Amino acid sequence: MKIDFALILTLLALFTGLIWLADKFVFEKRRLAADAAATDPVLVEYAKSLFPVIFLVLALRSFIAEPFRIPSGSMMPNLLIGDFILVNKFSYGIRLPVINTKIVEVGEPVRGDVFVFRYPGSKELGKEDPAAGTDYIKRVIGLPGDTISVEENRVSVNGVPFGYAEAGVYVGKGVSSEMTGSRIYTESLPGKSHTMLEMDGVPLGYRNNGTWVVPQGHYFAMGDNRDRSADSREWGFVPQQNVVGKAMVIWLNCSGWFCTDSFEPSRIGTKID
Repeated sequence: MKIDFALILTLLALFTGLIWLADKFVFEKRRLAADAAATDPVLVEYAKSLFPVIFLVLALRSFIAEPFRIPSGSMMPNLLIGDFILVNKFSYGIRLPVINTKIVEVGEPVRGDVFVFRYPGSKELGKEDPAAGTDYIKRVIGLPGDTISVEENRVSVNGVPFGYAEAGVYVGKGVSSEMTGSRIYTESLPGKSHTMLEMDGVPLGYRNNGTWVVPQGHYFAMGDNRDRSADSREWGFVPQQNVVGKAMVIWLNCSGWFCTDSFEPSRIGTKID
């Protein structure tokens, strides 16, 4: 079950704020008129103490930066299971919490960005996807109006192919060891490059090949672990209103209770490109 922390924080801020305001402008005057030495009720004391803290956390999380944990290996080798990252909530415009409506234009995703978004859900079989609304992280490959072609993990945008160069064999640790032996490639986009993984032994035709035209107001997203990523090749485009923010930095790597599965201090402070 997805926990909506933004909704929880918003409701708590409203609840404590309303108690504080109601007491300040209505009940406090009545209480002091009856007894000048009267103290605040316990609920009011808690509201006064908690509201500023909750409001500050909500504001920072909604408009500045929000923490996320990487739950899968779809962005390997650049993001690993157990990476805790900070997502810039300002880069793509200021949005209201919960409803995610943009109120201030700042910028838009550009090709090559690693971004977090709310999974739009698969439309297969006409069923509602229970995972819709879950936070996903992928790389921006296609912008509105682009024609994207993918053939055996090789991408072309508007007829121009990306560049590819083999960069070695991946050796993972801990929970990432399952991808050991995969090929590392450097994928060169116009003005930017990054690494990606490709598994040996995946039969031709088992990869998601095809051509897509990105609608206005949408993005085409792909994972860097190309043979282990459910992305726009499978479930379609990312609507602009689903965008949450731009991935910035890894601030911790830890998986399992008390970091029993993995802890990699060298990843702390790694910039996400």
